Amino acid sequence: MSEATRVIRIVEGRPQVLPDHWQVLAPDADAAAMPATAALLVPLARALQQPELLERSAPAGLLLAPADEPAAAVPLFPRLALIGVQFPKFTDGRGYSTAVLLRTRLGWRGELRAVGDVLQDQLYALRRVGFDSFALRSDRDPQAALAGFTPFSGAYQGSVDDPRPVYARRADTP
Repeated sequence: MSEATRVIRIVEGRPQVLPDHWQVLAPDADAAAMPATAALLVPLARALQQPELLERSAPAGLLLAPADEPAAAVPLFPRLALIGVQFPKFTDGRGYSTAVLLRTRLGWRGELRAVGDVLQDQLYALRRVGFDSFALRSDRDPQAALAGFTPFSGAYQGSVDDPRPVYARRADTP
């Protein structure tokens, strides 16, 4: 596999490095030039202007930029196989909030992918807020990054992955 074709996905509760067939449609790219079989991540603004891009024969996905309003994507949910959330810089935390909104308030149950400047150190927290696939920066080794999912033995606070705080989880165990 080449660098550009690998992604980490959570499969049956375990992170795995798998081939990636999704392509990001640049805002100014000619969609007609893309093969009809290409699985495309379409930027939200473009998907709202050209909803026919989501009706292609290949799976369709949506790419949310940090400034995009996640609620605007809700009418498109039935057409989507994946939502990608863009992280332009690893220090930009807006994608975490977007994931929580998509999973808890807006009802997205499909694949949720972190895209962009995603690093190994972020993987544990990204998974906790609802991401289940991760497109790391191209200069990072996804196989080595798998260690990022297990740096801690547990978490005190609740989150999307388990909303109960630690004391409630302990009360539930015999």
